[in-house]
Amino acid sequence: MDDGGRCKLANQKNGSLNSVNIIRIFLLASSVAYLIAAVAVPDRGEMLTGLAEILMSPAQLTKDDFIIGSISGTFLNVGLVGLVCAVMTCLPGAAVNGGTIAAYFLTTGFSFWGINFLNMWPFFLGVMLYTIVKREQFPKYVNIAMFATALCPLASELLLRYPNSEEVHGVTLTGVVLMLAVGMLIGFLTPAMAAHSPNVHKGYDLYSAALPGVLLGLFGVAALYKTLGHDVPAITATLGGSHPGVVWTFCIVFFALCVLAGFWLNGKSFRGYAALLRDTGHKSDFVAKYGPGLAILNVGVYGLMILAYYILVNAIRGDAFAGFNSVTLGIVFCMVCFGAAGAHPGNVWPIMVGYVAFSFFFTVCLGGVFPVNAQAIMVGLCFASGLAPIAGNYGWWAGVLAGGMHYLLVTSIPAIHGGFSLYNGGFTSLVIAVILVPQLEAFCKTKEQRLAAGNGKN
Repeated sequence: MDDGGRCKLANQKNGSLNSVNIIRIFLLASSVAYLIAAVAVPDRGEMLTGLAEILMSPAQLTKDDFIIGSISGTFLNVGLVGLVCAVMTCLPGAAVNGGTIAAYFLTTGFSFWGINFLNMWPFFLGVMLYTIVKREQFPKYVNIAMFATALCPLASELLLRYPNSEEVHGVTLTGVVLMLAVGMLIGFLTPAMAAHSPNVHKGYDLYSAALPGVLLGLFGVAALYKTLGHDVPAITATLGGSHPGVVWTFCIVFFALCVLAGFWLNGKSFRGYAALLRDTGHKSDFVAKYGPGLAILNVGVYGLMILAYYILVNAIRGDAFAGFNSVTLGIVFCMVCFGAAGAHPGNVWPIMVGYVAFSFFFTVCLGGVFPVNAQAIMVGLCFASGLAPIAGNYGWWAGVLAGGMHYLLVTSIPAIHGGFSLYNGGFTSLVIAVILVPQLEAFCKTKEQRLAAGNGKN
C-alpha cells in the first residue's frame, strides 16, 4: 500500500467520523470562522448597516465590499452565505466530496465581492426546479447549486438598477420578478451545461462551471440589454484602501488551523502529502484519493502559499502592504477552493511563474498596461490556477505557458458578459485549455506516457 492509501485508511479510522461528516464539519466550522471575524474586526458596530449596503448595491465586476458596506458587514455576508451552503451539504443524500469543498470556497470567496445573501437565492431555486422536472433529489445537486451562482451580479442588477445603466432605483416589484425569473432560468439551465463542460476542456480547467457561468451571461446581456436597446452599465472597478492587518490575520489564522486540523486528521502526520504534491490534479478528488485529512492540510498549505504570492507581487511596486481589500481576500479563497480537488503548490507554481514572466515582458519590455500587481491581473491569476492539471500532466514548462496565455487574455473576456459573470477568469482558463491542450496532445507526451516509454526501454 502506498503513502496515499495508508493516509486514507488513517483518516477512515479517525473515530466515528467518515469523510462526508468531516467535510461537513469543516465547512460549518469555516462558516463560523467568517462569523467570528465579523464580530472581531474593529468596525463591528457597522455590521448590520454594512450588510444592508452590500445587499442593496450593484455587484458588477469589480466591487470592494469593504467600502461598499463595511469590513464587519462583509464578513457577516460571507458567513451567512457560507452557513447556507454548509447546511445544504448536510441534507440527507447530498453528494459530498472534494468538489463540495471547491464549490463552498468558490461561493464564499465570491461573497467577499459579487455574491450576497440576497442575490444567490434565485439560482438555488432554479437548480431545485431542475431537480423537480427531472424527478431527482435536490441534495444530489448541492455542488451544482453553489456553482450556479456565477451570475449573482446580474441578479442584483435586475433587482436594483435595470434598465438604467447608472441610477440605482432600489427594489421594485418589476425588479423582483425579473431577478427571480432570470436567475431561476439560469439556475435551471446550469446543471446540464455544467455536466457537458468537461467534454469541452477534457478536465484541464478546474473551474468547469465557468462554461454556463459565462455563456448564459453572454446570452442574458444580449437579450436584456443589446436587443432591447438598453445600455450595458460601464465596467468600472470600485476599490478602497488596503487592510493588510485584517486580510493577513484572517488568512494566516484560518489556513494555519487547516494545516493543524489536517495534520491531526491524518493521524498526526504529514505522511502521504508528498504523494499528493506529485498528483497531476487531472480529474482528481484529493478527498477520495488521499482522505479528508490530507485534503484539508493541502487547503491550508496552499492557502498560505497564495497569501505569500500576493504579498510578493504587491511588494514589486514597493509596498507589500498595499492592495489588500475584500477583492484580494475573496480571490485567495476562490483560488484555494480546488485545494481538495486538483490544485496544490506543486502544480500551481508554474502558473504563477508564467504570470510574473509574461507580465514583466509585456509591461517592462513592451510597454504594456497590465503589471502583475494590477487588481485585474491579481484576480486573473486566481482563476489561471484552474489550468494546474496542464502543469501536472505535461510539466512545469506547459504550466508557465498556460499561465502566460491566461495573462494575455483575461482582461478581454469581461466585455462579452457585461461584467456580470464572476467566472470570468475560469472561462478564460477554459478557452486556454481548448487552444493549448490539443497542441500538447498532438506534440507532447504526458508524464505518465513518458514514464511508460522509459519503462519500456528498460
